[in-house]
Amino acid sequence: MDFEYRHLIPEDFDGSSRVWIYQSNRLFFISEALQIEAMLQEFVQDWNSHGTPVKGYANLLFGQFVVLMADETATGVSGCSTDSSVRLIKQMEETFQVDMFNRQNLAFLVKDKIQTLPYAQLLYGFENGFINEDTVYFNNLAATKDALLTEWMVPVKNSWLMQRLPKKPHAGAGEDGTAV
Repeated sequence: MDFEYRHLIPEDFDGSSRVWIYQSNRLFFISEALQIEAMLQEFVQDWNSHGTPVKGYANLLFGQFVVLMADETATGVSGCSTDSSVRLIKQMEETFQVDMFNRQNLAFLVKDKIQTLPYAQLLYGFENGFINEDTVYFNNLAATKDALLTEWMVPVKNSWLMQRLPKKPHAGAGEDGTAV
């Protein structure tokens, strides 16, 4: 699978455009993905903030991530318009029997496939070689277009996850990190 996505992000949106990333707990089937794409396009066409159209973008990336974006330099996004996007995601959850709000479910690129790991098993996955510092992590906390382009798919070592993992001893150091 080709994991290049930057060309799919609209160039005419400001770098500060707000982004919301929702990760499904599983890959969508092709028939579901086609339905989701139609739902997303309909949503963006009708997305309003206090009656003013939102300059919006929506896409299903890699069959598992719904990305919504609003360029607030054109129209600010109100609480009501944000609520409408949450309703859309909840509708997807119900329709396709998936979980899209579980932020404890982490996604990694392992052997050219998206693999998920519950946060509670992060240390286990690291200690057993399922993931390492260089494994690509999908940082769904990216909140702007610029962050989506530069901080969404990053090696674990460049993400907040490194703070949750044990430090590796330096070469020439004992298991406790002291010089040998």
